Amino acid sequence: MSDCVFCDSVLEVVEQSEYSIALYDKFPVSQGHTLIIPKNHYKTYFDLPVEVRNDMLVLLDAMKQKLDKELKPSGYNIGINSGASAGQTVFHCHIHLIPRYNGDMDNPDGGVRGVIPEKQKY
Repeated sequence: MSDCVFCDSVLEVVEQSEYSIALYDKFPVSQGHTLIIPKNHYKTYFDLPVEVRNDMLVLLDAMKQKLDKELKPSGYNIGINSGASAGQTVFHCHIHLIPRYNGDMDNPDGGVRGVIPEKQKY
């Protein structure tokens, strides 16, 4: 057992490419919240070989197009947590693709800066 939720589970793959897979987040922030993960285990984004990193970005774009057609969000947040101090709790690299919808929060200004709430507004 590797104690990795992605390596040790049967995953419901939505799309896949040579080195990566896409799946819907089990605890979505919004409808269509997707994870892009490498098929092989790498702890963080910075551990990825360049060909895997590039492959993940191609799949990220493909999933954005799929979500555009199916759900028609008005925007996206894209995020990667790297290290416990950055909020990483699953230590298998993954990219969050989070669809955003008009009105899903009162004031989205600052976007991903909201990871430190008091720094979101500047």
